[in-house]
Amino acid sequence: MKTTPAIIIVILLAVLALGSLIWRMSRVVPVESPDDSVNPAPNPAPQPAPEISMPIADALTRMTKKPFGIKITPQTSPVQPERFAGYHTGADFETTLEEQTIDVAISAICTGTLLQARTASGYGGVAVQSCRIDDSDVTVVYGHVRLSSIAQKAGDTITVGQQFAVLGTGESVETDGERKHLHLGIHKGTAINIKGYVQTAAELSGWIDPLTILR
Repeated sequence: MKTTPAIIIVILLAVLALGSLIWRMSRVVPVESPDDSVNPAPNPAPQPAPEISMPIADALTRMTKKPFGIKITPQTSPVQPERFAGYHTGADFETTLEEQTIDVAISAICTGTLLQARTASGYGGVAVQSCRIDDSDVTVVYGHVRLSSIAQKAGDTITVGQQFAVLGTGESVETDGERKHLHLGIHKGTAINIKGYVQTAAELSGWIDPLTILR
């Protein structure tokens, strides 16, 4: 078969077009993907551990009866019957009806040493922890707890947010006959003071309102 001039021209044009395409492609600068090994993404900065934690789940919604500083008498108390009188040195965190028959966990509000866990009048079981809050020494009182639920001994460290106890059974020796709730007191300084009430308003200056710390 004869090759006509027209076919030759078509072939030449196709070769020229292909060569032009190859030349243009060779001129394209490839876009390099980032090399993570050369410029690694910075790791997120570690977050500092919280200094304060809630002592009980949904803590702020539970403070419904006895806040810090309320003056209590057997006649005016929001809890009846009432056997105490004076100015409340802590804050009470109530429990629900459903929680009366289950364990309610208590957590350390700060990191510090367990000073004592013992039975005390008015509390049943009470635990006392030393801490530093806002660069000041304090002792924290956890009242109405079940002593048998505390694995730590005096001198052991309890870290902020650590669950270390459960509430005692209401109206039992574990709570000294009181309803099932947590009494949280924060006393200034290093001296152990577990008073639930003081007799004058001026004496409240030795204590800190837990609400100001927890918020």
